[in-house]
Amino acid sequence: MVVTMETEKIKTSSTDYSECNGLDLQISKRGPKKRVFVNRSLHLEKIKFFGFDMDYTLAEYKSPEYETLGFDLIKEKLVNMGYPEDIRKFQYDPTFPVRGLWFDNVYGNLLKVDAFGNILVCAHGFDFLKPQKIAELYPNKFLQLDESRCYVLNTLFNLPETYLLACVIDYLNNSPEYTRSKNGVKSGNLVMSYKSVFQDIRASVDWVHIKGDLKTKTIENLEKYVVKDERLPILLDRMRGHGAKTFILTNSEYHYTNAVMKYLLDDGTCSSRDWTSYFDYVVVDARKPLFFSEGTILRQVNRETGSLRIGTHTGPLQQGHVYSGGSCDTFSELIGAKGKDVLYIGDHIFGDILKSKKIRGWRTFLQVPELTQELYVWTEKQELFNQLQNLDATLSNIFKDLDSSTIEKPDISKVQVAIRQVTHEMDMSYGMLGSLFRSGSRQTFFASQVIRYADLYSSTFINLLHYPFSYMFRAPALLMPHEATVQHEETIDINEVKESNHMLIRCRAYSDGKATTEDVPGASSSNKKQVPVNPSEIQQHLRAETPQKVTQYHDEDDSEEDSIGSDKSQ
Repeated sequence: MVVTMETEKIKTSSTDYSECNGLDLQISKRGPKKRVFVNRSLHLEKIKFFGFDMDYTLAEYKSPEYETLGFDLIKEKLVNMGYPEDIRKFQYDPTFPVRGLWFDNVYGNLLKVDAFGNILVCAHGFDFLKPQKIAELYPNKFLQLDESRCYVLNTLFNLPETYLLACVIDYLNNSPEYTRSKNGVKSGNLVMSYKSVFQDIRASVDWVHIKGDLKTKTIENLEKYVVKDERLPILLDRMRGHGAKTFILTNSEYHYTNAVMKYLLDDGTCSSRDWTSYFDYVVVDARKPLFFSEGTILRQVNRETGSLRIGTHTGPLQQGHVYSGGSCDTFSELIGAKGKDVLYIGDHIFGDILKSKKIRGWRTFLQVPELTQELYVWTEKQELFNQLQNLDATLSNIFKDLDSSTIEKPDISKVQVAIRQVTHEMDMSYGMLGSLFRSGSRQTFFASQVIRYADLYSSTFINLLHYPFSYMFRAPALLMPHEATVQHEETIDINEVKESNHMLIRCRAYSDGKATTEDVPGASSSNKKQVPVNPSEIQQHLRAETPQKVTQYHDEDDSEEDSIGSDKSQ
């Protein structure tokens, strides 16, 4: 059904909209668990290609079962490298790690930072450092992101690694066989820096994923480790049924991709469709983020043997065939994609979202499985948030009637202690290292990346089932403090403004029609309407005229052609 509205009939007030549509505009139709959240507006109708990563996107791994498997395999690799047998005693604890932490290989600390590098939480092994100790190690409790010093643990695959880093460092620091130093531990002539420990664990993680048994054990028990969602084939068919193309772009090799996708899309009957029929194009071994820059050679995969055919595949790309490698430039040219007509869905903030957005201009959808728990805490712990608001109000009231003439300093220590206690209780509701997106009132580094690079995000892309393919995802207004804390109902005396602030002249709505330039402080005669001396001469623009049509396009999908009431003849 197509809904059309004439421009002149559209009502402008929120009350009118409510009456017209029979809706309460404050209540969303979709519950939080079904919702897709918007950073930048996106018109779903303009998307011609839906692209998918596989790991942790199409294939969502069960937690904590999958992380425990990876954790145990990495432990074994470390012991085989020569680390103490006691390392095997550690058991994976899903309440400790959170994504987005930085590991500082100089001091061996896990850091939770904000968007600017200010340290919010610092854990050394299992010890959480106090502010004074943090300030001793990091002047001003700040650290600039330096890839030679810090490693960002951004992916869901990093969760076991994060916890193992804490386990190993805590063990070495507290073992009687080792003496702790500022940058590592010593045992006789043996010196182990925190950097070398990190390098060993990082190498073990890579080995487990590339050469180890992680994928083999996953395939052997897919039901234990992979979530099978019966809604997946329905959504994929609906996307293609509405005229869009779908594709897989994954770093996994064909053998593993084939096994996982068959499990996800096979209905178990003899007449079951081949999983590739749900996609127009399939690319494995993509080697993202390299894929989004120079890329690699594009080859076709022999589906019977899994081997690559020699030579570079020059096209076309055919449904039912599988390809390996390539680059974004080559791939886009072969499928006819322009950039913003592609919505790429993935879980990796760097490999999937940042590079596809920043380098190639693809629209981006970040899948954040942790969002389910984040929303649960946000809603179930409303009492804690209310307590914080009340404490903020109490603090504000203490200073309400004080100004620069006040001599006596008010005692706010009890309020500060209460704020810290409530904030701590709120943070611990998420886990030992707090929320993925915030620490108290401060947004995390991970949150800033989501806001900057993900156009849309949700706990699962399956939530797109709850939206029509003509849907317009509208981003909410990002309010600055002077907008968020000042209510529209609050009034400001315009005469006081005229006396104290000469910048009022910038308001054209005030200076044109509502007041003359004589009424505006500092206004010059050049701002008055001017009449040409000689009407026969070409009129010069002596001042800019206030625009009568849309000139500021706030959303990425705004365009002259799509604007309601736009004058196409101009």
